[in-house]
Amino acid sequence: MVSYIKYIALAVSIASVVGCTSYPQQSQGGLAENYIQSKFTPVMPDEPLGPEHGLRFDWQLTKLHLDSLIREGARWCFPAAVVQAIEKQNRIARELEGGLLLDAANDIVIQRKRLNELELQLDYVTSQTKCVPPMDEGAFHQRLAVIDELFNLLNVDNQFAFNSSEVNPKYMGHLAKAANMLAEHPSLNLKVTGHADSVGDVAYNEKLALERAQQVKRYLSIFGLAPTRIATHSVGDTLPLHEGNSEGIKLTNRRVSIEVIDTQEKDLPLQGGYHAMD
Repeated sequence: MVSYIKYIALAVSIASVVGCTSYPQQSQGGLAENYIQSKFTPVMPDEPLGPEHGLRFDWQLTKLHLDSLIREGARWCFPAAVVQAIEKQNRIARELEGGLLLDAANDIVIQRKRLNELELQLDYVTSQTKCVPPMDEGAFHQRLAVIDELFNLLNVDNQFAFNSSEVNPKYMGHLAKAANMLAEHPSLNLKVTGHADSVGDVAYNEKLALERAQQVKRYLSIFGLAPTRIATHSVGDTLPLHEGNSEGIKLTNRRVSIEVIDTQEKDLPLQGGYHAMD
């Protein structure tokens, strides 16, 4: 318990030291202002210590990490990755507010991995070039709004039935709408990752998850999206959206997760991007 109290004390001290410098001034933060309004602190007054305090601290650390990457230029060089990282950060906040601690812990692990990958990409780019703001910021934010809408449209629950790669009819409608949007934005591609629930062995779930990703690609292609714009992968049952074995949880874990890839993130004066170092 002593070590845990020290951990919480460290959380409070870090939050108090860096928190005041992590938030942009009103109307000047761009992407950094898109977080939902969450008032997390590692320890609330008169609250008994519990695992939620460590998760709140972890949420704050990932937020600080993302804010730092945004300040260093990630919002200009990798805007699609940043807007989707903010969506994930907001999802974790909602899970913590709703007491879904296992779900929040799982998403924090995924978020850390994403942010570490983004940091490596940004370090590589900024070692050779610099990230600059867009010349047309209005068009830039319109583009991000499209990416955000696509991400939310494609990453909804209730996509597949048990032991099946056949797409549920409602989700098929989402795929049709997304394909129509993507037809108007030819530089946006998709990375489709298949998932399975916890029932079945590893090899079978790996195969089933890949079939789900491929089936989504098939329907997107039927709706007019070129297959070359869709990459498919499988992680089997290794990255559940929620932890647990209830029927509802298993339903949400039978899914694909889809990332929107902006192939113009290396060009642009419109969107910002990479420019040679002076």
